[in-house]
Amino acid sequence: MTEETKPKRQTDSHSSGNGHDGNQPQPDPNEEPRHLSPQAQRDLEIEEIQRRSHHQPPTIQRPPEVPPAPLRKALILVGVLLTVLVISGGLTMLGRMTHERALAKETELETVPTVAFTYPQKEKADEELILPGSLLAYVESPIYARTNGYLIRWYKDIGSHVDKGELLASIDTPEIDQELNRARATRQQVLAQLQLAKITADRWEKLRNTDAVSAQEADQQESGYRQAQANLAAADANVKRLEQLEGFKQVYAPFSGVLTRRLVDPGALINAGDGGAGRQLFNMARVDPLRVFTSVPQAYAPFIKVGEKTFITLQEFPGQKFTASVARTADAIDTNTRTLLTEVDVPNPDNRLLPGSFGEVHFSVGSNVDKVTVPVNAMLFRSQGAQVAVIGSGNKIELRAINIGRDFGTSLEVLGGVAATDRVVINPPDSLEDGEQVNVAQSSPAQPPANPPANPKGSGQ
Repeated sequence: MTEETKPKRQTDSHSSGNGHDGNQPQPDPNEEPRHLSPQAQRDLEIEEIQRRSHHQPPTIQRPPEVPPAPLRKALILVGVLLTVLVISGGLTMLGRMTHERALAKETELETVPTVAFTYPQKEKADEELILPGSLLAYVESPIYARTNGYLIRWYKDIGSHVDKGELLASIDTPEIDQELNRARATRQQVLAQLQLAKITADRWEKLRNTDAVSAQEADQQESGYRQAQANLAAADANVKRLEQLEGFKQVYAPFSGVLTRRLVDPGALINAGDGGAGRQLFNMARVDPLRVFTSVPQAYAPFIKVGEKTFITLQEFPGQKFTASVARTADAIDTNTRTLLTEVDVPNPDNRLLPGSFGEVHFSVGSNVDKVTVPVNAMLFRSQGAQVAVIGSGNKIELRAINIGRDFGTSLEVLGGVAATDRVVINPPDSLEDGEQVNVAQSSPAQPPANPPANPKGSGQ
C-alpha cells in the first residue's frame, strides 16, 4: 500500500464516524480506480457496503386494513365448505365400497374352478363286434408217473400225435418188484394160516356138539378162523396194489392229442405223483377243436347266443376266416370288468391253428346300441368305477357312471351314461365333486357336432 492511499482511507473513515450527511461527493463504486491495488479496492467496496446498510430505509410495510366480512357471507362460505367436505367424503366411501365389492366378486370367481368341455362323438351302429381272444387247447394235461423208479426210455417226443392208450415211456421199478414178491409170499402165509384155522374151527365145532369142549372154546376157534379170512383179504389187497404199481411202469397216453413238452431223459430218477419231489414227464394237449375265450361288453351280452356261428381271424393268416361257434357263456357279468365271459370252439382238423395263439373273434351282433366316444383325458377313475363329469344346468357338475366298450388309444367307446349332446369336462381335477359350481372356458365348443364321424377302427378291449 502506498503512502498516498493510507491518509485518504483515514480521512474517509473519520468522516463516516463523525456522522456527516454525505453531502460531499463520493467516489463512484462502479468506477475502478486506476491507481489502486486489488487489496485497496476490496477495502473500499467493504466500506461502501457498510455505509449503505446504515442509511437504507426499512423495507417491511404494514398490510392494509381489511374490513371484516358480513355474517351472512361467512355462514354461506362455511356451508359451502362443509358441503364440499361431505360430498368428497361420500365419494371416497362410495369408491371404497365399489372396490371392495369388485375384489369380493373377483375372489369368488377365482375360487370357482374353470373347466373346458367337449361333446362326445357319436358312432354309427355296429354290424360286427370284434374282440380279442386267446386260442387254447380243448384239453391239456401234465403227465406224471404213479410209481418210483428210473426211466428206461421214452417212445414219443414233442410234436408227436398220439392216440389214446399209446405207450409213451417205460420205467424200471426194482423196489416195487421186490415189494410185490414179498406181498405175494405174505399172502401164501396168510392163506396157510387160514386153512389151519378152518380145520381147527370145524374140529372144535364137532367136539362142542358132543359136549367135549365148552361153547366158549369153540367160539374162540371160530373167531380165529374169521381173523384169518380178514388177513387173507388184506394180503390180496396189498398184492393188487403192488400189481397196479407195476402196471404204472408203462406210461400210456390218457387221450388222443399231441405232446407239447417232454421233460425227462433215459436214466432220470422218477418219483410218483405231482407233489413234493414228483417230476413231470410229458405235457399233452388235445388241439382239435380249440377253445377261444373272450370277454363281451355288457351292452352286447344280450346279442350273444349259444350255438351262433362266428369266425376267427389271425394275423399270421391274412384274409382267411376260420369258422367257429359259440359253445357256452358264463351266464353272469363279471363285476370287475362288466363283461360276459364267452367260449368259442374252433375246429382244427389239419392242426393249422396252434394253442396259445392270439386271434380276433368276429360276432355278427347287428345291434343298434347307442355308442359315443370320449377322449381318454375325460375319464375319472374312482372307487365308484369309471365316471365322467358333465356340465349340467346352471354350470353345475354331474358325475355319471359309464360303461366302457372298446379302447381306441386316444379315445374310449362309451356304451351308456352320456349322450352326444352332453358337455363332458376335459382334464377334470381330482377334487371335482357332484353338484359343484364351475366356470366354463371360453375356448370350449359352443355347439355339438352336427355330423357324427365314421366308426373308428379298433378291437382292443
